[in-house]
Amino acid sequence: MSLERFTTLFPLWTLLGSLLALLHPPLFVWFRGPLITIGLGVIMLGMGLGLTPRDFLRVSRQPRAVILGVAAQFLVMPSLAAAIAVLLQLPAPLAVGLILVGCCPGGTASNVVTLIAKGDVALSVVMTSISTMAAVVLTPRLTELLASQYVPVDGWLLLLRVLQVVLVPVACGVLLKQGVPRLANRVEPVMPPIAVVAIVLIVASVVGSQRQLLLEQGALLLLACLLLHGGGFLLGFLMARLVGASSQAQCTISIEVGMQNSGLAVVLARTGGFSSPLTALPGAISAVVHCLLGSALAAVWRRSDHAEVLNSSHP
Repeated sequence: MSLERFTTLFPLWTLLGSLLALLHPPLFVWFRGPLITIGLGVIMLGMGLGLTPRDFLRVSRQPRAVILGVAAQFLVMPSLAAAIAVLLQLPAPLAVGLILVGCCPGGTASNVVTLIAKGDVALSVVMTSISTMAAVVLTPRLTELLASQYVPVDGWLLLLRVLQVVLVPVACGVLLKQGVPRLANRVEPVMPPIAVVAIVLIVASVVGSQRQLLLEQGALLLLACLLLHGGGFLLGFLMARLVGASSQAQCTISIEVGMQNSGLAVVLARTGGFSSPLTALPGAISAVVHCLLGSALAAVWRRSDHAEVLNSSHP
């Protein structure tokens, strides 16, 4: 199996890892504590390695699409998460965890799904990068604003954690790419599959460690994540359509808004000063849900794009 094929099958690996963790938790619960933080750091380093100055020049060429996507990321998803937590009357730790997911930036998984959907991959990468940089300030502040009604939230500690697990690894990746390009070019192709393995280990670890609660309240949490990500995909698509974005940009913005960096949510839930370990559970379930929903949408969009090509070639 090629590395690219392995990477595009990441929803399958995430689902399999979660099921195995439910059946036999010891397979994955060893991956905890600093290992989870290191895993996310590797994912962020890979994102930095994939960035070039040319990517950011695209912002000046498509400012409307980028601004819309990033604004929707931090307006739609946090508000939607807070509303769903109230609507479903989630227990405080799960409500905070869901809000934390909603306040996180887009993840690298969205870039893979955009590729499958035949969307604008470069636009997706730029949007993920900018939302990740904006998350250094916005994720801690939005979480503090929306989740403090449930538990005390230390916004400064969250800010410190985001700096450690997002800004520093991404910056190291960018510097490595610019300073030692030959080494970066050798390492970059293997980073996406490594990121997939890291995401699977993070998700499966949380699922395994909270197996009993997941079996008891899994249906409610699954519904919450389905509503959050399904709503994100739909609202992202509608907003892009309302402003007259191209069909390719509509698809890309929908995916970018609907898919969060759930791994970051898990790490922040574990290291951000929250007292209950259950706060990490929505992030783990979210990772499975948005991967599966995003991949299903990508398959639909890919087929519709293929159909359009066939119709245009046979008038």
